[in-house]
Order: sequence, then C-alpha cells, then structure tokens
Amino acid sequence: MQSLYGSFAVRPAALRSRSSNVAFRRSVSVHAQKPNPILKDQSKVEERDIIFNPAKESATDLQKVEQAQTTASSDESLARVFYAPDAEQAVNEQINHEYTMSYNYHQMACYFARDNVALPGLASFFRGHAEEERGHAQQLMDFNSTRGGRTKLATLAAPETEYNHPEKGDALHAMEISLALEKLNFQYLYRLHKVADDSGDAQFADFVESMLADQANGVKEVADFVTQLRRVGKGLGVYEWDKDIMDRGSAQLAQVSGTA
Repeated sequence: MQSLYGSFAVRPAALRSRSSNVAFRRSVSVHAQKPNPILKDQSKVEERDIIFNPAKESATDLQKVEQAQTTASSDESLARVFYAPDAEQAVNEQINHEYTMSYNYHQMACYFARDNVALPGLASFFRGHAEEERGHAQQLMDFNSTRGGRTKLATLAAPETEYNHPEKGDALHAMEISLALEKLNFQYLYRLHKVADDSGDAQFADFVESMLADQANGVKEVADFVTQLRRVGKGLGVYEWDKDIMDRGSAQLAQVSGTA
C-alpha cells in the first residue's frame, strides 16, 4: 500500500475532498475579513444623501421634553417653541386692552338702555361691540395657551358712566369716544405686530394680521357713524338714526340666523 501511494501524485478521493474543503474555508475566511470597498462607498453615499435624521436632530428637544416637569405646580410648557418672553408679555397686555374696550362698551350699552335715554339701537350696537372685544381677548388667550404662554389678567380701569355732552349730545359724544378707542386699539395691535416681527415669529405675525384686518374695518364703521351723527344733529334726527341702525342690526341678525 505504501509503495502504491508513494509512486503516484494522485491521492484517494476522500483525501482530495477533505483538502479542498479546508482550502475553500480559508479562502472564505480571508475574504470575509476584508471590507468590500463597493459596499463601503454605498454606505457613505446613503448617509450623505439623508436630508432629515429625526433621531439626531430632535435629540436636544427630546432631552428638554424628558426633563420638563409636567405638574400643575410647574410653570414649564411642553408646547412652547420659538415663543419669546417679550411676545408673551405683549399678548398679555393686549388681552387687557381688549377687555378694557369690552368694559367700556358694556358701560355705553347700559347708558343708552336707560329709560331716560332710550336709544335701543345704540344700546344694541355697543352691546355687540362689547361682546366682540371680549371675543378678541378670548382669541388672544387661546393663542397664548397654544404657544405655551401663561395668561395673566390685570386690573381694568373703570369706564365713564355719563356720556351726555352739552353741545354734541350723548349719541355723537359716545360715538366719538368709541372711534378714539377703536383707533387706539388699532395702534396697540400694530405694535403687537412689530413685536412679532422683531422676534421673528411668523405664526404670531400672521395671527395679529388677521386681527388688524378686522380692526381696520371696525374703525371705518365707527368713523361712518360719527359722520352720520354729525349730519343729523341732536333731537329727532338722533331718534330716527337710532331706529335705522336698530332695523339694520335686526336685519343682519335675521340674515345670519337664516330667518330673513
């Protein structure tokens, strides 16, 4: 047996198979240890092409959220983002302005509803404006809460209680006061918009712009009424004018409610 295998270069099939398997495994092991340059380049390309990586970019905000105290005794907000302290303070001041406007209009409505004044059109007009200004205050409070702010209501100044004027009469005098208040409130909203611009808060600026548009329309309406009251004078003219705005108000209300 030894002489036979020693004289030939060919080994038995079992030995050849075992040797081939060992060589193959060594080859696979060597290739596995070497990184594939093509796959490595593809990994770089994929990482470079990523535009938004949520895990990395939200890490700082996630840490703040995890550290925030969500208890009633804490003043921290989970919703607050890009809401400057100056903006929050300005919104709180505007809330006070709107409530003060509403307070004044409520007083005017009560004056014209008196039995010795009896101008129901003006009473209804000022009552509607009081509710409108209160609604503006509510919008600002809702905005403050949405942005993570904290609403802080302040003391309101007491309004005048008497509006009769010896030369102008009460209707014109009250309407001129109303026009001055509406124009003043427009200026306050304009300043609020500047605060939004200065803080770079686009959403805040857009919110104030919608209020400015409504306020501009309110100024025009009251200015028209001042002009009309200056035309009609005192006495019977005011009575007829009051009936007219009462009828117009009722018609508009009926149209809105769908009964017209």
